[in-house]
Amino acid sequence: MTQPKSRLLAHLRLLWKPIHFHEKFEKIVAGILSIAIAIIIVVSLIQLLRTIYVMLVLDAMNPLDHTVFQAVFGMIMTLLIAMEFQHSIVRMAVRGDSLIQVKTVLLIGLIALARKFVILDPADTGPAKMAALSGATIALGVVYWLLRERDDRQAANLTKNNTDE
Repeated sequence: MTQPKSRLLAHLRLLWKPIHFHEKFEKIVAGILSIAIAIIIVVSLIQLLRTIYVMLVLDAMNPLDHTVFQAVFGMIMTLLIAMEFQHSIVRMAVRGDSLIQVKTVLLIGLIALARKFVILDPADTGPAKMAALSGATIALGVVYWLLRERDDRQAANLTKNNTDE
């Protein structure tokens, strides 16, 4: 029984040895953030299920009612944002990337803006606020598109260079 434990420790030492201190620190922080976000996701999911049960079963509210729709889908989109955020942190820790990718942050921002549009109350929203949200959505979309186009060109160039060799 002692031998497998010592092998595991030796393997972990071997994995951590070539990594610099700041990379170890980033992995530890990413792990802690991932656990914290996972807890938030689970608690939010339980809260969402409880809210749906109370709203639809006990109160017998109409799910097509605008306020019920806003509340439920706002909570669902909040969960999606948290899950995407956690996924990006885990991906950073597993791949060994030193930073969260800009495209991922842009996508999370776009999801957050889409959530805002879903929960927006048309009666309380003025033209200036709608224009600002629309402008932010267009700006994030354009930047994401430009980054994706750049990545697609780089991938095509790599493929072309690999086939030429």
